[in-house]
Amino acid sequence: MEMKKRINQELRNRAPEEVTELVLDNCLCVNGEIEGLNDTFKKLEFLSMANVELSSLARLPSLNKLRKLELSDNVISGGLEVLAEKCPNLTYLNLSGNKIKDLSTVEALQNLKNLKSLDLFNCEITNLEDYRESIFELLQQITYLDGFDQEDNEAPDSEEDDDEDDEDEEEDEAGPLEGFEEEEDEDEEDEDEEEEEDEADSEVGEGEEEVGLSYLMKEEIQDEEDDDDYVEEGEDEGEEKEEGLRGEKRKRDVEDDGEEEDD
Repeated sequence: MEMKKRINQELRNRAPEEVTELVLDNCLCVNGEIEGLNDTFKKLEFLSMANVELSSLARLPSLNKLRKLELSDNVISGGLEVLAEKCPNLTYLNLSGNKIKDLSTVEALQNLKNLKSLDLFNCEITNLEDYRESIFELLQQITYLDGFDQEDNEAPDSEEDDDEDDEDEEEDEAGPLEGFEEEEDEDEEDEDEEEEEDEADSEVGEGEEEVGLSYLMKEEIQDEEDDDDYVEEGEDEGEEKEEGLRGEKRKRDVEDDGEEEDD
């Protein structure tokens, strides 16, 4: 299918100015040039034209909002200066599998000031000595080359991760949002209340402990007093028994004396 027909198919009864993503992979470019794509695609942010036999970018329309451009597996060998003129806000550019051979061709990308990720995998330029070092030195604005940064850290899977990082950076610079501040205040208040409740519970527990201890001490004192009373009663009973025994002995002695006198 030719590119022009494919574009009409992808629109799906939508107006070009409403489209933000457009995938035209594996269609056919007549004479290696772009057809059917024009300046009416004002909101286009993602455009993919992989494996469409594209050799020239001369007919690329102005796409000021375009951020991601997929041009892999084509026959592009030069003319990259058009990209900075037509798509100045590009952050991601995939040129893997094209006919790019030398650094002078890539030098035209210096004017893409927002470019963060460039893919030249499977291009002849990758065979140059010190290829990666040379590209990073030439295009100092990029962070990732062929999916890895200068320290060989892998790039995020999608631009969404980059967007999240950007949002995090903006939030750090701007400070926490008002809603977050309120939530933090509420959390602090809840923590203070919990601490106060814990302190009150501990005080009650200590009070109960003291009451319990004093009660136990009173019981022990009472038990000791009962033991003393019991001992005293026992002693009194013993004394009474001894006195009784003495009385009986005296009585017996008197009786014995009487009997002797009668005799």
